[in-house]
Amino acid sequence: MPAFPAPHFFGSNRRFSAIYEPGQGGTTSSLAEMLWRRHGAQDNENSAREEKMKKVTLLTGTAALMAALSAPAFAQTEIAAGADATGVSEINDRITDVEDAVQDDFDRDADDARFGNPNRREGLFGSVALTYAGSTGNDENQDFSLAGRVSSNQGPWQQSVGMLIEFGEDDQGNKDQEEVSTIYDGAYYFNDRFYAFVLGRFSIDGLANDDPDYPGQPVEEIEEKLSDFARDGFIGVGPGYRIINTDTAAWRVQAGIGYRYTQTGAQKSGYRQLDDGSYVRDDSVDSSDSGLGYIVSSRVYYRVNDMVFITNDTDYLSSEDSDDVITNQFGVNFKMSDALATRISYTTEYQENRQIRTDNTLGVSVVYGF
Repeated sequence: MPAFPAPHFFGSNRRFSAIYEPGQGGTTSSLAEMLWRRHGAQDNENSAREEKMKKVTLLTGTAALMAALSAPAFAQTEIAAGADATGVSEINDRITDVEDAVQDDFDRDADDARFGNPNRREGLFGSVALTYAGSTGNDENQDFSLAGRVSSNQGPWQQSVGMLIEFGEDDQGNKDQEEVSTIYDGAYYFNDRFYAFVLGRFSIDGLANDDPDYPGQPVEEIEEKLSDFARDGFIGVGPGYRIINTDTAAWRVQAGIGYRYTQTGAQKSGYRQLDDGSYVRDDSVDSSDSGLGYIVSSRVYYRVNDMVFITNDTDYLSSEDSDDVITNQFGVNFKMSDALATRISYTTEYQENRQIRTDNTLGVSVVYGF
């Protein structure tokens, strides 16, 4: 079943990374080969799952914290004496940001549940991480993040709870982020094809209202804030089934029923949306929407050959009174050589009743190691 993405959180002068290789030491000859091996390893899980843990896995963000319990690796910001004063560290941090962004892009195609019950760590475990960065002088900003995850895996039953708190200000000291989220992810695997799942999420966006984030904020930006969800929650349960489950192709679908609660910034602030997309004050509007909710998901994987594989992930969330939400991401991964790997993706996000309902993103990531 689809896993929630692990949150990433960085201070302006802080970086954390770790490479964890279960059961073996050493590193791969190139980043590109390592990335491809990570995804290509899943092709053979169905027939030789014991080999899975021998593959090199690069972990970042929260996942890295778990690995760090046994193999910590903290990277210093200053790469050499005098690097901070000369600006070398700043450029080095930006290089690291690009590498992290590429790694994250490749990780979106990682799916440890692609062929069946994933081999995850047994027992109860978790982690908590906090980061803060504040600046004064020419720029005045602050960024604070707190994230944690607790997991419990017992044979076919796997579950985890996560939370994320993020507050931020831009360079003018104006709030640009105020979000709190919690998630729940549970699954029970009856066999390699049939499973049951539970998914839960609740998010609060403190900036989804009619209050200007800074003096003179344009009306268009405030209306966009009103269309965002100030609160959005869903809890659902249902079955999942792998329709295709071979070494070269995998397709699983799942459908669940549950309860959904939403509150837009307009509802929170007492506004009603007109047919032209604008807003007018109306204190009689419902303060929130709730009711029966539905979620349908599809995960498709196809390995064209040893050099190319394709993925397509689709999710549809609907409820009686709340806006429908649809996301789809199509990705193509190429292994051009042992040192060169490329990923091209196209992501579509749709939310009903927004001024601009559909957002489309084209992504291209290339990594070359030598």
